[in-house]
Amino acid sequence: MIAIKTENLKKIYKFEGAEIEALKGIDLTIEEGDMVALMGPSGSGKSTLLHLIGGIDIPTEGKVYIKGEDIFSLNEKKLAVFRNNNIGFVFQFHYLLPEFTALENVMIPLQIYNKRDVEKKAKDLLDKLGLSHRIFHKPSQMSGGEQQRVAIARAIVNQPSILIADEPTGNLDSKNTETVMNILKDMNDNNNVTMIIATHDKDVANYCKRIIYLKDGMLAEE
Repeated sequence: MIAIKTENLKKIYKFEGAEIEALKGIDLTIEEGDMVALMGPSGSGKSTLLHLIGGIDIPTEGKVYIKGEDIFSLNEKKLAVFRNNNIGFVFQFHYLLPEFTALENVMIPLQIYNKRDVEKKAKDLLDKLGLSHRIFHKPSQMSGGEQQRVAIARAIVNQPSILIADEPTGNLDSKNTETVMNILKDMNDNNNVTMIIATHDKDVANYCKRIIYLKDGMLAEE
């Protein structure tokens, strides 16, 4: 089954009267349960592609299908619900809410849609990620690796079938990088979570089943 499919995906940004082609017609297919590394130099369009696949940004042209659903045919409310139920996001800079504890940060996606057993689900997941001793700590009281694991917990607490990660280890040392990637690999192996991970790190890419290269807004090679 195809989890992610893009057709002729283009994105043009307008800046001070100039047009910048971030993506120049991307045709990409990712099967369910695949784990894909997206590599390429800075400015190649990796983040733009991930944002379009996740429905965070809107393409200038082209289509994105997630599990067969043309996501940009949905209205804003339906897209938000679809995204929350199917896609998890992990970003390089965590984006944890600083005034909330680790537990509260992870509970938020569950609370938005009034899921049951919110606190128990969040606690169980943080425990699985080795963070049971940090549940009442705020981000400023945690290390970078701990914050990233909290961000992963928040991304997967709704049990998404697809995980999108943009440089998830970019600010981590080698030990924490290994920890994070082992968690993601375990999710892919044991829960069949489809993943696409943008990275500059060849060691991170080697955890994946496929490596796709972007250059100048186009697929360069695989």
